[in-house]
Amino acid sequence: MSGSPRFLEQHGTCVGSGWLRVERVAGLSTVVSTQASAPLKVLIPRARGLSVWAYLSSFGGGLVAGDCIQFRVEIGAEARCFVSSQASTKVFKNPNLLPCGHQFEAWAGIGSLLVLAPDPVQAFTGSIYSQRQTFHLDKGASLVLVDWLTSGRVACGERWAFSHFESRNEIFVEGQRLVIDSVRLDPRDGPLRLSHRMSRYNCFASVVIIGEALKEGIDQVLIAVAKCAVVQRASIIFTASPIRGGVLLRLAGETVEEVSREIRAHLNFISALLGDDPLIRKW
Repeated sequence: MSGSPRFLEQHGTCVGSGWLRVERVAGLSTVVSTQASAPLKVLIPRARGLSVWAYLSSFGGGLVAGDCIQFRVEIGAEARCFVSSQASTKVFKNPNLLPCGHQFEAWAGIGSLLVLAPDPVQAFTGSIYSQRQTFHLDKGASLVLVDWLTSGRVACGERWAFSHFESRNEIFVEGQRLVIDSVRLDPRDGPLRLSHRMSRYNCFASVVIIGEALKEGIDQVLIAVAKCAVVQRASIIFTASPIRGGVLLRLAGETVEEVSREIRAHLNFISALLGDDPLIRKW
């Protein structure tokens, strides 16, 4: 693993940046180093235990006027870490249409576990958002990744009204690229609310589960999805695709609540690994 300060020197253009380093100390996962610069905040309600829990937040409650947040997580051998957000990532309107972004990089050591499950991105009317997340897993490391977005402020009459959204996830296992999951949504390619695009759905999610230590959970997802019957005009739809050493689950729902319940149901196995269920406390 390369050091956190070096990473920040190489990527110092973002307004808010930080890192979190977790190691296994005396048999327990422990935060050994953390730093954040405004507007980024890192809240750590559980700094030591079977797993470390950390939540990313910002002073403004979201991203405005070209904000770019950059964060790095390093997890030592056999350590476990859960990373989430304090609330949904709001991408606010800005008159000059400045792009906002989020860059996340994670290095997971031998036999470690990272669960990255933030709340969804909520892009407001006219906003521009770009996200890139990269994961490097050593031998025996495991990853649970939740990446999702909503159509916007539906209660305010906003549905798929942002100017541009893109998200790209890359996962490397022992140096080899295993997964590239990329989403790009732009009204210039056609109105997003059309039936052949976003249609009636207001929330989309991708969930990746990888790692030999998570095999039981991976099999559970594949079996559960295979058993589900196809229902015409269902309020929520999902599919699961096996990948080498894991599974990719995709979901689309009419409401965020439906999608969150389905994600939580498929990830019910993580509570035993983390020592508690952080998802049920939020979703």
